[in-house]
Amino acid sequence: MVSFPAPATLEPLRSIHTTNFPELLNQLGISLAVSTYQAGKIVLVRADGATLNTHFRILQKPMGLAVDGTGKMAIGTSSYIWEFRNVPAAAPKLDPAGKHDACFLPRNIHVTGDIDIHEMAWGNEGLWFVNTRFSCLCTQDLDHSFVPRWRPPFASAYAPDDRCHLNGLELVEGKPKYVTALGTTDTAGGWRSHKAHGGVLMDVTTNDILAQGLSMPHSPRWYRDQLWVLESGNGNLSTVDLATGQVNPLLQLPGFTRGLDFYGPLAFVGLSQVRESAVFSGIPLTERLTERICGVWVINIETGETLAFLKFEDAVQEIFAVQVLPGMRFPELFVNENEFLKTSYVLPDEALAEVELSEVPLSEAEQCFQAAQQAHQLGQLEVAAQHYQQGLDLNPQQITARYQLGVILVDLQQWQAGIEQLTQVIEERSDHGEAHNSLGVAYLNLGHQEKAQWHFERAIALNPNFAPAHNNLRTLQQQ
Repeated sequence: MVSFPAPATLEPLRSIHTTNFPELLNQLGISLAVSTYQAGKIVLVRADGATLNTHFRILQKPMGLAVDGTGKMAIGTSSYIWEFRNVPAAAPKLDPAGKHDACFLPRNIHVTGDIDIHEMAWGNEGLWFVNTRFSCLCTQDLDHSFVPRWRPPFASAYAPDDRCHLNGLELVEGKPKYVTALGTTDTAGGWRSHKAHGGVLMDVTTNDILAQGLSMPHSPRWYRDQLWVLESGNGNLSTVDLATGQVNPLLQLPGFTRGLDFYGPLAFVGLSQVRESAVFSGIPLTERLTERICGVWVINIETGETLAFLKFEDAVQEIFAVQVLPGMRFPELFVNENEFLKTSYVLPDEALAEVELSEVPLSEAEQCFQAAQQAHQLGQLEVAAQHYQQGLDLNPQQITARYQLGVILVDLQQWQAGIEQLTQVIEERSDHGEAHNSLGVAYLNLGHQEKAQWHFERAIALNPNFAPAHNNLRTLQQQ
């Protein structure tokens, strides 16, 4: 399994939202998947009672997201395409019990190389994706990094030099139909000198330019017999008149609009702050607004009214993709190797019918872990610690058991022993927020306040809604 370390930033992944956002998701029976390449995260936006749960998973530069109606999900990253499948039978096994209704497990990782992958979509021939570095649309096969299938007529060759910054993709009836690009240039990075008003919207099937003079367009979508596009450099959500090429803004939003999906009469629009850099300087949005917002806005496309929003603060500053997950209220996504993945087996139905799980004997290590869990539940902490240690001597790779041992040792106030176990946990899983929180408790009780603060802040950065870490950090700051 390919895994990546957490980003270096320790900035908290905070967010705020309108009070109606969770209820809106509940009423629709949906959740959202959001990619933020700048923060190196996939965010699952889920209703959790009256609050919005933003659940972060770490990937290296996640960009395009593609979900189809059969439970497939693909995520394009720095040099890979990750493919997942929703395994509904796995969801009831997740903690807390009865909470999750979908569980995406990784099934395949395809190595593309650094192609600056942008939008992706599932079609009749499998997965299509925008290869921005080589200025083309591609599919994949097992023998090649990518298979070029189309490039705009103004790009004279395949070259890794981002000639027009091809970025957006929409399929109609399972085939590529619409794309956006930031320019029509045929030189390395040539689009940059025309980015403020050099963008185009194209028809892939005819090679026609449908609209031009656009400011950094992204996310073309065909929805309800209407072509939509985000004119990102203006912060607009717009429709396109195919007869005239006229682009008609529905409304202007307070950020760089990028990432778009629909559900019923609602549009879910991603907004980015965009930095004052060479890439984004000189566009209408940065000249109009000195402060931009990063988040997800919910728009009624029939009235143009903003119904709700989620606003990210601090660490998350840019969004690329926004994807509705229909029929999934509280999904999970696994991207790193862990014990759950090791023991989750997906088999063909005919093979599953012949599986006899009851006859699979527990290993000696598993027997130790089971005894440890029983002792822990009875409050017999020292006995539980002994069983966990015996099991780990037999199977030192069992991270969940090592974490539980570390927690028990901290509860027994064996601070240094607990630190040793929990440090091994985060060496294997740097995104283990609970382990960081327990390490913070141990260091705080040893008087190492700087180390304690670092681990509490790390736990909060990994899960902004992790109340114990917030409480522990507050206690430390009051000392």
